[in-house]
Amino acid sequence: MERHILVILPHPDDEAFGLSGTLSKFIQAGTPVTYACLTLGEMGRNMGIPPFTNRVELPRIRKQELEEACSVIGIQDLRLLGFHDKTIEFEEPELLDGSISALLEEIKPSLIFTFYPGYAVHPDHDACGAAVVRAVSKLPAGERPPVRCMAFARDHEQAIGKPDVTVDVRAFLKQKLGSIQAHRSQFQALELLGNKSLSDKEVQDRFGTERFWTYKID
Repeated sequence: MERHILVILPHPDDEAFGLSGTLSKFIQAGTPVTYACLTLGEMGRNMGIPPFTNRVELPRIRKQELEEACSVIGIQDLRLLGFHDKTIEFEEPELLDGSISALLEEIKPSLIFTFYPGYAVHPDHDACGAAVVRAVSKLPAGERPPVRCMAFARDHEQAIGKPDVTVDVRAFLKQKLGSIQAHRSQFQALELLGNKSLSDKEVQDRFGTERFWTYKID
């Protein structure tokens, strides 16, 4: 069992599709999880389907959605780091990396989850993952926790290979779909299922596995 897991992602909802089942599985086994979210996703384009919020209210709504998703997953320690959406790549490295280094010093995680730099589609995703790698690389070699990354850019496996960690989360689909549904301004989770239940093979195949790449820090 891991001692303490630290999740560092840039937006509310980044945890939902690729990580929520894994986190629920760890939490059920007794591992504490700290989730550090860099922004409130205030520049997100979606306002609900049909729209139920606006640009002014969106940060408040997305904060509430993130808190609900964490509750569904079982995360009790949520940190909001206060950076601005869609600007992570332009943040001063000292400030961004320093905030992550402070978390590493406080929590001393045994495992970290983030995005794979360069292979996570959104510039904020890539910049977040790169900042995590920089902060971890500053630790003494014997004190660096493994960094497991999500990746989904086009042809990413040709560049970084196949995932070295695959987690079966079929027993945690209720939590996973619940976390997706919590972000209701961004997703309509029930539409993802259609008329199928969580026990249907198609749903199990689509949502039941989460994949990660362990980043190699020299």
